[in-house]
Amino acid sequence: MKSLNRETMKAILAARHLKAEAVAVPEWGADTHVWVSEMSGLARDAFYAKKDEENPPISRLQSDLLLATVVDEAGELILDEADINALRAQSSTVLDRLVAVAVRINGMRAESLEDAEKN
Repeated sequence: MKSLNRETMKAILAARHLKAEAVAVPEWGADTHVWVSEMSGLARDAFYAKKDEENPPISRLQSDLLLATVVDEAGELILDEADINALRAQSSTVLDRLVAVAVRINGMRAESLEDAEKN
């Protein structure tokens, strides 16, 4: 059994350990895919803080989740608040597909998003 020490722990905390999954988006081009990643603890906190707003539209909730989970091949987030309206204007089929992966890969209950949508 390997025991952690301070130096090893610093190295672990400095590295990225978030898994990501490529999701095909043929609607955006024949060979186009988007990387959807696990959220960091900070990204999850920010997402849930936004989710608690009163009566957000479904596409806003979906876009907020994608802001926290869509990354490039290096695992860096590629969307920001300036992209929200353009993202919300995309096909609901595409948004649903990407969100389904984000929910699954982050171990979120699908009902959480559905509950927020109903409220």
